[in-house]
Amino acid sequence: MKCEICGKSPLFGENVSHSKQHTNRRFDPNIHPATIMVEGKLKQMKLCTRCLRTQNKTNTK
Repeated sequence: MKCEICGKSPLFGENVSHSKQHTNRRFDPNIHPATIMVEGKLKQMKLCTRCLRTQNKTNTK
């Protein structure tokens, strides 16, 4: 679970309940499989949605 462009991977933190009880949790990046153009060839990659959005914005202009 890691973005192949920016390297974004899971972060760790804590859930905090109303009684201030702390329990461990994990923040996963929003990773999706996508087919994008890399050096003139289509390539299947696992990207976070931020990188996917940036790819779409640069390719449509």
